[in-house]
Amino acid sequence: MNPTAGNWSAADHAHMARALQLAERGRYSTHPNPRVGCVLVNNGQTVGEGWHRRAGEPHAEVNALRQAGEAARGATVYVTLEPCCHHGRTPPCSQALVDAGVARVVAAMRDPNPRVDGGGLEQIRSAGIVVESGLLEIQARRLNRGFISRMERGRPYLRIKSAASLDGRTAMASGESQWVTGADARREVHRMRAESAAVLTGSGTVLADDPSMNVRLQRADLAGLDDDLPMPTPVRVVLDSRLRVPPGARMLGLPGQTLIYSRLAGERPGAEVTVVGAVDGGLDLSAVLTDLGKREINEVLVEAGPTLAGALLAAGLADELVLFLAPHLMGDDARGLFHLPGIARMDQRVSLTIDDIRCVGADWRITALPART
Repeated sequence: MNPTAGNWSAADHAHMARALQLAERGRYSTHPNPRVGCVLVNNGQTVGEGWHRRAGEPHAEVNALRQAGEAARGATVYVTLEPCCHHGRTPPCSQALVDAGVARVVAAMRDPNPRVDGGGLEQIRSAGIVVESGLLEIQARRLNRGFISRMERGRPYLRIKSAASLDGRTAMASGESQWVTGADARREVHRMRAESAAVLTGSGTVLADDPSMNVRLQRADLAGLDDDLPMPTPVRVVLDSRLRVPPGARMLGLPGQTLIYSRLAGERPGAEVTVVGAVDGGLDLSAVLTDLGKREINEVLVEAGPTLAGALLAAGLADELVLFLAPHLMGDDARGLFHLPGIARMDQRVSLTIDDIRCVGADWRITALPART
């Protein structure tokens, strides 16, 4: 049996917190792999640290073992995700820990990957090593919510970002929207793009704004991104049921991958067009997310108008809302945040749970989670 939280010492908590801190260094570079950190402690002293930098490179446990050397024998291992037990691009970490002669392994959580899912911990336990799991699990799951979503649900974690005035308006009636929020909030949005595997919008936004949907930051703005790692380039995803994206759209000429989902077959140089079915007159949004999951997309950031944002929310596909509210009013004729037709009574409201509120420059960032039945 795993110990309860009360059985772990203050030192256990401190070392796992450090492992989570190390895992954060892979926030912008490990995709499609999870972000993992590892700390080795022997006789109360940290003897090795490591984190997973990017897919194809050694995992966190191997990097920590290499740093520890012979001091790994008899050590306690703190790792933010269950060690893998299968051969992928790299050998299994569970066997590496057994071969190193560690005495105890503490994992923050089990790996939801069906190829692991308890197998790594069982292999280590079978070798006579003490195994525990569940320490700081909530924090570990939050760090890898996209990977967990893809493994458990077959689709990415979906986060909708919107910027609005205090009266909930995202653009003037004419469509003018530059800029609703200040420079600090816009910089934060680019960081959100950088940690997402894909940025999703609708054809209406492409036709109105001709967006680039890329990350326009300096390396120094992305804490933990090593100098030898490439700047993040999230996949650009456009939902375009009638294939209206023009061949000259700006994003089609930019580096990186662009995916267009449509009900119509066709070609757009610089993009891959995928045909999906229709639901209620629009694209099958669930099918789009399932296809993105098959493409190993862990996290999707939605930057779209009120119609698509409202449709994703109404379909129960939104996992998180991030709203940037600016200190001004835009009036009755300006455009709203979400198009949610059919809500006529109070008991039909979309219930949300506020997860976080913080100041970003002159604006407020509110993170809310849709209530789940």
